[in-house]
Amino acid sequence: MNGTAVRNEFAKMRHLHLGLLIALLGVIMLGIGLFSSLGSPDFDRATQDSWNTLIGGTASGITLAAPLLLAAIASRQVDIEHQGNGWLMSATSGITPGGLCRAKFLALGLLVAGATVVTSGLLAGAGLLLGITAPFPAGRWIGFTAALLAVNLVLIALHTLIAARVENQLVGIGIGLLGTILALFGTAVPAWISHLTPWGYYALATASGYVDGVLVAVTPAYLSIAALCVIAGVAFLLLTRQFDRKEA
Repeated sequence: MNGTAVRNEFAKMRHLHLGLLIALLGVIMLGIGLFSSLGSPDFDRATQDSWNTLIGGTASGITLAAPLLLAAIASRQVDIEHQGNGWLMSATSGITPGGLCRAKFLALGLLVAGATVVTSGLLAGAGLLLGITAPFPAGRWIGFTAALLAVNLVLIALHTLIAARVENQLVGIGIGLLGTILALFGTAVPAWISHLTPWGYYALATASGYVDGVLVAVTPAYLSIAALCVIAGVAFLLLTRQFDRKEA
């Protein structure tokens, strides 16, 4: 994969206005995070409960927004190849179908990563502006953000593959909608069930939760999320290399 392919993907994004969808992901995360926190009785500016509610609100926002929006973003970025015979045009310039998928993942992943990190930073800043006097849990916040980012990237890879093999965008969107439901259920089922689908890992990424009715800090399932990333990364590379040996 060369830099030209990635630059071409950014150019396509501007044409498709995908920046608006990625910005929308951040806005929904920010809005739900703040709304959930300020409306919670656990939001006590003098205690760690304030940061816990802000983390919980952020997790709720990304759980509601990310599965469907990430599906739409990946589907639109790949559908342009189906509509304009882009697979063949790229092949004539020396970029294989698998290489094109990898370029799309890298370009989308960079923007989604930026949106996730910036939004997380804005939420942390908003907490300070709202007058939270409890010490800022920097390590836990960074770990929480990294866990959410990892799950987002896994889903971008998944939907890039789906969109590359299935021309109908509605399939990918439908899977994203199902993913939203699975992500929401992930917060209410045992952890082993959340491990069964990539969307369930949003529940495993959270850094706060209720234990016996009390809001407490929890540790994200870093090892599980790291394992998911490794498995998804290997699968993505193998499948895109398989695309290289097939006619797109």
